[in-house]
Amino acid sequence: MPDAQGGSASDARAAALTWVFVYGTLRRGGSNDINRLDPEPEWVGTAHLRGQLFDLGPYPGLRLLSASDPGGCDVVGEVYAITPALEAVLDRIEEISGAEDDEYQRRQISVMVQGHARTCLVYEIHPSRVRARPEIGHGDWMRHVMERSAS
Repeated sequence: MPDAQGGSASDARAAALTWVFVYGTLRRGGSNDINRLDPEPEWVGTAHLRGQLFDLGPYPGLRLLSASDPGGCDVVGEVYAITPALEAVLDRIEEISGAEDDEYQRRQISVMVQGHARTCLVYEIHPSRVRARPEIGHGDWMRHVMERSAS
C-alpha cells in the first residue's frame, strides 16, 4: 500500500533499517545470538573485515585496521539488517553510553556482502581494553571458542 509520498510501507521500513556486522557473541550460535533478540533481525550474509580480533575472556574485541596498517587478518562475521529498536538493544548489550572511554565504540564501515559494498554498523573495542590480551590470529571467534573448549 502506498504511503503519503507514493512509496510503500515496506520501502519505508527498508529505509529505516541499519546493517550491522557482528563478529563475536552476537553471531549465530553465540551466547548473545542476535537471532534470539527482539525484534528479530534479517539475515543478509557472511562477510569479513580487516582487523585484529582479541580474546577478552567471555567475548572478543575487534580493532579495525586499514589496508596500510601492518598485521591483522580477515575477521569473520555476519551481516544483519536491524531496526532502530534492535539497534538500541545492541547498544545496551555493548554498553554504549557515548563516553570516549566506553568499552566499545560504534563505527560505520564499508563491508563486502554478497558481492556488494554495504555500510555497516560495527562495534569496535576501545584500544585500551585489548592491551596484553591474546590476539585470535585466524579472526574467527566461534572457531576460537570451539578450540578453547576442546583443549
